[in-house]
Amino acid sequence: MQPTTPYCLPEIGAHVMGVLNITPDSFSDGGKFNSRSLALERAREMIAEGADIIDVGAESTRPGSTPLSLEDEWARLDPVLEEICTLGVPVSVDTYKPEIAKRACAKGAAIINDVWGLQKDPAMADVVAEAGVHIVMMHNRMGAEPVSNIMADIDEWFERSMELARKAGIPSDKQILDPGLGFGKTMDQNYQILNRFEELKKHGLPVLSGASRKRMIAAALKSDSQDRLFGTLAAHLISMQKGAKIVRVHDVLPHVHARLILNATLKESAQ
Repeated sequence: MQPTTPYCLPEIGAHVMGVLNITPDSFSDGGKFNSRSLALERAREMIAEGADIIDVGAESTRPGSTPLSLEDEWARLDPVLEEICTLGVPVSVDTYKPEIAKRACAKGAAIINDVWGLQKDPAMADVVAEAGVHIVMMHNRMGAEPVSNIMADIDEWFERSMELARKAGIPSDKQILDPGLGFGKTMDQNYQILNRFEELKKHGLPVLSGASRKRMIAAALKSDSQDRLFGTLAAHLISMQKGAKIVRVHDVLPHVHARLILNATLKESAQ
């Protein structure tokens, strides 16, 4: 089945990907949208605010979270996914399980967002290729290592992911990279990635930035508060200025407004 709404990259600026966690235990919004009615209401709200993509996740990938069985993950997705896919924007499904990806694509998902970059299960690349959808290939690590050269590690990881995609027959124009801010990285490494974000364009693929409400924001603010919007906006604006084509966010409207200002500036500078 072809995606209900195909995905196309923006020519100028970045797309805003709204996060919809239908989980009880996600780090920021766990339990808020884990019923069918609440999930659909939130999806419609984000679209009304200007979200270009809805990223649906049924399994928390926060540090220390308990892995979910395939059937439990699908039991959360199945009641809502097909209807979300008819709301008029491309839908991304956040999963590293090939069978979940296959079922999601059959329901109309346009993007698979794999936090293990096709490297957790060799079947994932074939599922994505057969479905003809986009793939977000994220860099990940089992744990943070302060002495590692994080940018070199990301480059090597991306090359492996892109090779897996190529061998499976996923076209390069359907591949998206994500450096995995907050996943298996120290705070210093997260900010090194943000500072050198433009270097990730060397691979010739669009890059996603996902810093929304993460611990890296709280660490820089020196606050444990869950109110991390302003810090998140700053991180994502830096990412967009340095070439991010997608920002994955919990707070859609503020990012849409920030992007409008950035896009106006980019258009002005291009004249």
